[in-house]
Amino acid sequence: MNSLGIDKSPASTRVVVAMSGGVDSSVVAAMLKEQGYEVVGITLQLYDHGAMLAKKGACCAGADIHDARKVAERIGIPHYVLNYESKFREAVMDDFADSYLSGQTPIPCVRCNQSVKFRDLLKMARDLGADALATGHYVRREAGQGGAELHRASDAGKDQSYFLFATTRAQLDFLRFPLGALRKEDTRALAQKYALPVAAKPDSQDICFVPDGDYAKVVAKLRPGACLPGEIMHMDGRALGSHEGIIHYTVGQRRGLRLSSEEPLYVIRLDAKEARVVVGPKEALLTKTFRVRDLNWLAGDSLPAGGMEAQVRLRSMSPPVDAEIRGTGEGRAEVTLLNPREAVAPGQACVAYAGSQVLGGGWIVA
Repeated sequence: MNSLGIDKSPASTRVVVAMSGGVDSSVVAAMLKEQGYEVVGITLQLYDHGAMLAKKGACCAGADIHDARKVAERIGIPHYVLNYESKFREAVMDDFADSYLSGQTPIPCVRCNQSVKFRDLLKMARDLGADALATGHYVRREAGQGGAELHRASDAGKDQSYFLFATTRAQLDFLRFPLGALRKEDTRALAQKYALPVAAKPDSQDICFVPDGDYAKVVAKLRPGACLPGEIMHMDGRALGSHEGIIHYTVGQRRGLRLSSEEPLYVIRLDAKEARVVVGPKEALLTKTFRVRDLNWLAGDSLPAGGMEAQVRLRSMSPPVDAEIRGTGEGRAEVTLLNPREAVAPGQACVAYAGSQVLGGGWIVA
């Protein structure tokens, strides 16, 4: 059994590495090459090549493809660039725009992992005769009694398990995450050791196709004319003002409302059908029970009958909180928090944990 848990020698094990052009995936490729594996690097082109060149600091941008190619040359592995523009547009960008227009707060990174990377790229890796697909995600894959398990990374500050909740058990069997036990500073040190040309490259911070953080501008470009103006109303029924589109607001938002009020007001919900932003006092943001859809359960065949207690994470950077989860059929569940939380937003993910293990998760619905 080799270091990837595959019953072959490293030299007989072909591993496809998803190379984004950043430090993490570059170190993964170099590390596996050093260990004697047959490594093949693949980079995805997700945008028009001419437009990509202006997107510095964004994942899968034009400069990143060039960087991935330089890393592959440095460590001596074959490298391929696959044009996934149309797949990415349909599965990630269009979904992002439609979700915002429906009053949700989407997470495109989950959609990208769920579709383009862990569905289409994984299939390509299999077609190339690979034994595994390795990525630079900070998450751990552990062998359990029922098969491969998904666990939080050792470095809590870099953990990306929230974004991988939609990974299926079949995909997890094929995936490997060599950085899961490392700290970011360890990865940087390895990049220096391997003399990688990206060793000092900063991490990308924004959503890859929203490099300046202006979500509304991207939605307006993807869906011109679809953003309707409407009213800003207090939850008690009073009309307080107007807005130029619900895409400019998110649940829990306080700043930028431009309302005259004696009390602090927050966005309580977004009514896409009526093009209405509903505001109210902070206490109105508290939620105790909500529903999730498209539940992906990784710990066993299904959520236990009668439900279970677990910890759930409601935002990527929020700490897990105690909850009870009860299946309601057809990939749906009801989540009851032991203590109400603020701004539980439709479109975000609810991910369940038992200690470090990811039990599963789903999408929060209104």
